[in-house]
Amino acid sequence: MSPFWSPLVTTLTPYVPGEQPKLTNLIKLNTNENPYGPSPQVLQAMQGELADTLRLYPDPNGDHLKATIADYHGVEKSQVFLGNGSDEVLAHAFAALLKHDAPLLFPDISYSFYPVYCGLYGIEYRQVPLDADFGINIDDYDQPCGAIIFPNPNAPTAKLLPIDTVEALLQRHPQQVVLVDEAYIDFGGLSAISLVNRYPNLLVVQTLSKSRSLAGLRVGFAVGHADLIEALERVKNSFNSYPLDKVALAGAAASFADEAYFQQTCQAIIATREHLSQVMARMGFEVLPSAANFIFARHADYDAAQLAAALRERSIIVRHFKQHRIDQFLRISIGTDKESAALIEALQELLPF
Repeated sequence: MSPFWSPLVTTLTPYVPGEQPKLTNLIKLNTNENPYGPSPQVLQAMQGELADTLRLYPDPNGDHLKATIADYHGVEKSQVFLGNGSDEVLAHAFAALLKHDAPLLFPDISYSFYPVYCGLYGIEYRQVPLDADFGINIDDYDQPCGAIIFPNPNAPTAKLLPIDTVEALLQRHPQQVVLVDEAYIDFGGLSAISLVNRYPNLLVVQTLSKSRSLAGLRVGFAVGHADLIEALERVKNSFNSYPLDKVALAGAAASFADEAYFQQTCQAIIATREHLSQVMARMGFEVLPSAANFIFARHADYDAAQLAAALRERSIIVRHFKQHRIDQFLRISIGTDKESAALIEALQELLPF
């Protein structure tokens, strides 16, 4: 602590990202990164921007990328907002749309950045407990609130809220913004973007980090009614008018052009996820149904922290959360088939059958 800190800094509890170890030869299944690289078209487009024109500022509005995303999702360009990763998009949404006199609602087991943003922006919030099966019950959200936010599929549980249930929640809260955080939607769900033209209170946030293999590029976006997007633009242009560089804008746009590659890698991850889930279930794990690129699992006879440590000794890193209710679960990112096989072999060594 320094006497030069502003009072706000002393009150913050920052978000702790997943470990990014510097060691080599690890099987890294702890941060939900895509095991497959980006499309060759993406790399080619990015390479094309490595020229003398980098001395110039990028397009502050990202008009080409906005138009690309709008065309892909069947909306207007005015309904698309861009940011430096979905975390920045979420940060602007907290400031622009989620701060009201009544509390913000979100699940008690959810993306741990949400309470961090509430602390940063001074937003009152209430965490709504997941049900006994670790699902979101929209009946529990029938209470006074200023806005609602939740991931779909949820993180870290990986469970999906069906699109018709999302719509029912929107119908129950026509006077509040409902933000659906769809970082993992491409691995097994239907996007709520299909609902934005019917519900002016809906904002959908997505990222290119997961399904489009661009975690290192930092590109996120939101889709919603033009009035919601205008609020985000006002905050963004009061913070950083140039959130995405030329290389990121080019690579992101190209990722939407190679649909075949996108579908191929998503389906490969889904297939590996289903196989791993089935094998671990046979080992005695309870594996929650996943629509994400990770699974959430626990074993009744083995401590999760000890399992994570034992896997680490075998150069396999998974994520263990110490939070109440889920401290016996492991979150395991889906890797390649080879990485999945190595994980299964390690678990077979650790768990006698």
